[in-house]
Amino acid sequence: MRVAIDAQLMLGTPTGIGEYVAGLIAHLPLAGIDPIPLQFKPLDPWRFDRRVAWDQVLLPVAAARSRADLLHCASGTMPAITAMPTVVTVHDVAWQRAQSHARGYARWYFGAFSLRRYARARRIIVDSEFSRSELLSMLDVPAERVGVVYPGVADDFCRIARTARSDVPTVLSVGTVERRKNLAVVIEALAELEGVRLVVMGPSTPYRAECEQLAQRLGIANRICFSGYVERSALLDAYASADVAVVPSRYEGFGYAAAQALCAGVPVLVARTSSLPEIVAGDATLLDPGESSAWRNAIAQILDDPGAARTRAERLRGAAIARFGWKASVARLAQNYQIALA
Repeated sequence: MRVAIDAQLMLGTPTGIGEYVAGLIAHLPLAGIDPIPLQFKPLDPWRFDRRVAWDQVLLPVAAARSRADLLHCASGTMPAITAMPTVVTVHDVAWQRAQSHARGYARWYFGAFSLRRYARARRIIVDSEFSRSELLSMLDVPAERVGVVYPGVADDFCRIARTARSDVPTVLSVGTVERRKNLAVVIEALAELEGVRLVVMGPSTPYRAECEQLAQRLGIANRICFSGYVERSALLDAYASADVAVVPSRYEGFGYAAAQALCAGVPVLVARTSSLPEIVAGDATLLDPGESSAWRNAIAQILDDPGAARTRAERLRGAAIARFGWKASVARLAQNYQIALA
């Protein structure tokens, strides 16, 4: 089977979706699938107008020229018109649930417009049971057309060798610095954790300025490092050395940062919201996303006995790697492709 893959979001500064698409392309051959990446490198996918041009004009043309059996729109959007059977991965419905601050045209395109497109796909894939429930509450399609496939975690995260604790206890937050990621609650917790630093890795939005202003008011700006988007080697090094990873998001369709931390053997704290309890499956501490005191106490507990925390995280690591391995993920994807073509 030849499957054309929308790989445009691998360009530029790829985040979770780019990581997902790269994993698909690398591992689909394990399931007997021949992936055909579709990209147009001169086009910046992170500008709204150019993203729409890719989705609605260039992608369907590239798919038709690929002569694939199937098009997999793996980035959460799909063309209004395409000549071949199409599968779409809907990573979440955050544009309807948690992006009220965004510009109206973006909310419409990634929200209502995209929902109508999903209804025309042969098969819809979601990243979690939570996202399946969310999508079916908004989209009038038969439930059996929506399949759950956990994205895989790349092998280099699973092979990370954890290093000895540094002199400065470090809390790690990975992901786009945007409002729904709720970084403020960790900054508030950090104000009561003397000598602890927070490293934030991921692209910025205007929400970063709010977080920086909060840190200034609390007098802890010198203990927070906003690294922005970093090279992969730096990200892997951060997971290797961090004492604890935090995922305080108010809304996640999957939560790649939580899955990566578990596979890397890093003690992890997550918000008790959306898909995160499902993804960590009891292997991480769940906390209220609005209670900074709870985050402070949970971080302090890990830092007070780092050896015990690391031992527990390492013990749980194997189960996480089995749960999020790409081999299992692409096997389930292949089944969904077959259903779409049947």
